[in-house]
Amino acid sequence: MNNGILIIAHAPLASALRLAVLHVFPDCRADVAAFDVEPGVPPEASLAGARRAMAGIGAPQTLVVADVFGATPCNVAQKLVDGLTSRLVAGVNLPMLLRAVTYRHEALDTLVTRAIVGGTQGVMQVAITAPQNQTRKHHGQGHDDNQQ
Repeated sequence: MNNGILIIAHAPLASALRLAVLHVFPDCRADVAAFDVEPGVPPEASLAGARRAMAGIGAPQTLVVADVFGATPCNVAQKLVDGLTSRLVAGVNLPMLLRAVTYRHEALDTLVTRAIVGGTQGVMQVAITAPQNQTRKHHGQGHDDNQQ
């Protein structure tokens, strides 16, 4: 059986990340859940909602990912996980989630490692190069492009 993955983040990020994952892996709908922490909602109410979302996955083990360490979603997630059947990783990004979904069938400890590696390897500076057969325009001082 697959591990479950629960995304907890500031609204609407958790739901948006889940939709992006389902765009790539439509077959993982039952394994990936999202809980958006809404502004102004007491942490106790968010924790209750997160518990319902986690129970809805129905997996024996769950990787919980949160957006920002120390923020309310992560604090809620810390109260949700037990360290045995559920683990928490903060700093979620789409590369992390795609890696986690790909390896959701592996042991929870391995899944945590793969998720972290996927998340960190997905962050890189990208070189800016001119498209093939085109040159870049260099504008002199005082020229405004007015691009947004």
